[in-house]
Amino acid sequence: MSAATSSRPAPQRPRVRSGGRRRSWSWLRGVAVTVVSLVFALPLVWMFAAAFKTNVQVTDPSVGLIFSPTLDNFRNIVEDGEVFRSMLNSLIVGVVSTVLSAVIAVPAAWAVGRFRMHRTGSVVLVARIVPAISLLVPWYYLFAQIGLVGSYTVLVLSHMFVSVPLILWIMIGFFESLPVELEEAARTDGLSAFGAFWRIALPLAAPGTATAALLAFVSSWNNFMFALIFADEDTQTVPVTLFNFISYASTDWGGLMAAASLITVPVVIAALIGQKYLVAGLTAGATKG
Repeated sequence: MSAATSSRPAPQRPRVRSGGRRRSWSWLRGVAVTVVSLVFALPLVWMFAAAFKTNVQVTDPSVGLIFSPTLDNFRNIVEDGEVFRSMLNSLIVGVVSTVLSAVIAVPAAWAVGRFRMHRTGSVVLVARIVPAISLLVPWYYLFAQIGLVGSYTVLVLSHMFVSVPLILWIMIGFFESLPVELEEAARTDGLSAFGAFWRIALPLAAPGTATAALLAFVSSWNNFMFALIFADEDTQTVPVTLFNFISYASTDWGGLMAAASLITVPVVIAALIGQKYLVAGLTAGATKG
């Protein structure tokens, strides 16, 4: 009896069919991604559509995406030329402040991350938390005394106050994720600490540097407060120019949407060009080991 019992095959557990669950989760993820994409894309679609409308059509709720487009808004912007001048100013300030911030912040981030200077990292975090508006009054007084208000210099310096901590904070985690053995091997071969950083760590940190630089440039491009206080008519940037379309009596909605569409194009192009580095930098900097 015992032999017969032992010779019987053990009962098999019923298999759980996971294919249906996987298809359900895949379908739900697709729906969620579609909904989120539509939510984020709808304001941009409305902005680009409103750029080809008249002010009456923009303010009329019955006028949707089907209307007779007009190019008068873009024609007025081209004839005025103020938007393109402000775009050039924003490009100059954004590129110069980003490059100078990267030159300062990237080596500092390597030193903080490689030599475990956690107190310095905490100071950087405090600098990120301090509201910039609290510094506008002393800054304006200081820059006015030395005659820099209205120049590119004051805009670059004020934007670096945001860009340097931003790049530094991103790159600290990125350098900490790089294997230290590579730099130790380079030091063994005779390189100095800076040489190991320049030849080993910096090339490996290219995706992270591109990510931080792109985010710093976008932050500078969108900065409104510093340009409103420190710039003049010749150096004002695009956010201030957009603000000028709004007056006490009325708002030129068509011109505002056309100008907003134009100033969005450089940022979108920069994001598309640096998309590969942006994704690589964010994912690589998120892990350590």
